[in-house]
Amino acid sequence: MPESILILGGAGFIGSSLAIGLKKLHPQWKIICLDNLRRRGSELNLARMKHFDIQFVYGDIRSSADLDPVVLKVDCIVDCAAEPSVVAGFTSPKYVLQTNLLGTVNILELARQTGAGLLFLSTSRVYPIAALKSVKLLELPSRFAIAPEQTLPGISQLGISEDFPLKGYRSLYGSTKLASELLIEEYREAYNIPAIINRCGLITGAWQMGKVDQGVYGLWVAAHYFQKSLNYIGFGGSGKQVRDLLHVEDLVRLINYQLENFAEFDGEVFNVGGGFSNSLSLVETTRLCQEITGECIEINALLEERPGDIPIFITDSSRVIEKTGWKPTIEPKAALQDIYEWIFANESVLSSIFY
Repeated sequence: MPESILILGGAGFIGSSLAIGLKKLHPQWKIICLDNLRRRGSELNLARMKHFDIQFVYGDIRSSADLDPVVLKVDCIVDCAAEPSVVAGFTSPKYVLQTNLLGTVNILELARQTGAGLLFLSTSRVYPIAALKSVKLLELPSRFAIAPEQTLPGISQLGISEDFPLKGYRSLYGSTKLASELLIEEYREAYNIPAIINRCGLITGAWQMGKVDQGVYGLWVAAHYFQKSLNYIGFGGSGKQVRDLLHVEDLVRLINYQLENFAEFDGEVFNVGGGFSNSLSLVETTRLCQEITGECIEINALLEERPGDIPIFITDSSRVIEKTGWKPTIEPKAALQDIYEWIFANESVLSSIFY
């Protein structure tokens, strides 16, 4: 079990939630969070982390000089740092490559020099877009659904498993994360760096500064709360596209278990998400937001799809559930309610960040 942890991207939504969650569970652990504070709203997490005696270091994983092995000598590195937007790969490719790929090289060098283990948060976006779009679907009144009969491996009505094919394009975001996985595998073999990889689906909860290209559930609740319009983008403007969601507190529980039993899961690659029972279409999300906020807003239908958009992704987490005994416990409505209560409590600050 580690005694000191470095969380990269530590002022972001997932990073700060992990830092605070782990510190509550293990007050004796030394936790350092490093972040470049690029994401708007991430600065709000600094006071929260200070309250829990979590050390903050301003730095950028793109710079090897910012990852000083003397200053940042820890037992374990948790990498949450990334440019997580698929759309950003089409608008800011250099930044995506430098952050998600060069950053991984610098992180692996830090792990090599310090002897730290690495827990890497990858993404469900490593799975190719064309293959995901070829999944046979049913169109139900409020959502798309995975059809019973499929031709590809790794797909069932439970969702996408680790056996789903990896051949094909997947967006720059997805490709940089998959390339990072391969580099981690090489460093693990060459330099005996213990490593665990979690391919995370859509994570949500309070303190996520949702945007149109990342953090959709936070954005959806905020739009209803602040009475702003939204768009159903692509797929006929139906709003039937589906994602599963995982509340960040459920992710904290899993990562805590992995950190406590690191050797048992060294070398593993897991799909981690909410699964079928925690999946929502945009139409269904709208209905829940209306129930929670008591507000109805204008939602426009935009027929044209954005590059990289897919009609459905549901994470099949059967493997990690079987290996760890972990499973999600927070259902979608409770997750959206959590976001609503956070916005309500911090309305004056968040109104200028969301809009």
